[in-house]
This record gives sequence, C-alpha cells and structure tokens, in this order.
Amino acid sequence: MRPDNDQRIYLNDGDPTVVYLKNVIDDPEIQVGEHTYYHDPFRDPRDFAKNNILYHYPGAGDQIIIGKYCSIACGAKLLCSIAHHSKRSLAYYPFPIIGEHWDLTMEDLHWERKGPTVIGNDVWLGYDCVIMPGVHIGDGAAVGTRSVVTRDVPPYTVVGGDPARPLYRRFDDATIEKLLALKWWDLPEEELRPLLPWLIRGDLEGLLEQKFVSDTARQILDRLRPTL
Repeated sequence: MRPDNDQRIYLNDGDPTVVYLKNVIDDPEIQVGEHTYYHDPFRDPRDFAKNNILYHYPGAGDQIIIGKYCSIACGAKLLCSIAHHSKRSLAYYPFPIIGEHWDLTMEDLHWERKGPTVIGNDVWLGYDCVIMPGVHIGDGAAVGTRSVVTRDVPPYTVVGGDPARPLYRRFDDATIEKLLALKWWDLPEEELRPLLPWLIRGDLEGLLEQKFVSDTARQILDRLRPTL
C-alpha cells in the first residue's frame, strides 16, 4: 500500500479520469469517505461537486454524505432540495431562489427541505443515475445505469429503473447481517489488506476465520461465529 494514499487525487498514476473525491471536494456540506472514487472520461472528475451535485446553493442547508469505498460511475448525479419546486406553492415558478429580483425577504423564502442525502459505504452508483434529495442508500447497495432513485434503498440491495425499484438482494439475510456487523470499511488499512483475498472472492466464512482484525472486529466476529 502506498503511504501517500490519503493525499492522492488520482486513483491510478497517469490516469486523469478517476479521482478520490475526498481529496478534490472542499465544501463543509459535502462529506466523502476514504477511498471513494469517481470516474469521468468526458469532463474533469475533479469538478464533481460542480457538475454532479446539482442545485447545491450555499447556505441552503443541503447536506450530502457519501461513505467509504464507494464506486461512482460517470454522470451519476445527486440533486439537492431546491431542485424540487414546492408542491404547496400555488406557483411552480421558483420565486424563492431569485428573491433579490422580487425584493423578497428571508421570511418570504420557503422551500421544501428533504434532509441530508446519505450514500452508505461500499455503494456502487451506476452510469448516469440520479439520486433525489433526502434519499438514503444503504451499505453495499447498487444503483443501476440511468436509474432515478426516489426512495431509500436497503443495504445490499440492487435497484434499477425510473423510478428505481428493488431488483434483488446481493446476499441472504444472515450474510447481510454479518457484513453490516463487521463493517469491514471501518477497519484500518493494515488490517483490511490481509482480508482482501477472502473479501474479493466472496468467502465470508473464510474471512471470519482470519486473525488479522482489530480487537473490536474480533469481538463482533466471535459473536457472529455461532450463527455460521
């Protein structure tokens, strides 16, 4: 493992199309975990916050939280609350965001805040998908190409379509329970590295037998072992 991974911008040296988002986003309302990357061969992927998080106005209070080890494909977009024209209003025209033209005061400006948009850990966002404001996507989930996600997605569930609907769950209930308890994405890199062969080939039982885990993870694994 390279010692400078925490500061690297590009996933691979010499390839300017894939970036670690954590190291190119400087906005306190956008949080991104370690090792999450974005790929864009058409536009500079360093401009993810500008090109892919839409209607994100300073001071509007829209928070985006993206977990660790996420894979974000080209064109995936997250919309903020101002993108939604109010259903309560008698006019769809977005007067609140152009208040200066109409001499509106802050008391006059109302829009329907949807709450933070949360993308879990180890999530895969497919090409050109759209995540609507306030949606929560669980750990290990995946969103299909050009899907529009309007509702929360459970952990380890693959969704697709417009609007996106569950297609299948990646694992059975017992396996999902173990993975959510293990939280491998929170392990220090030096402890995760020896586990990768089992993680990559999908050998959960073999992974749970390994000793290269922290004391906290070991306690979790010991609790899970009787259910194997």
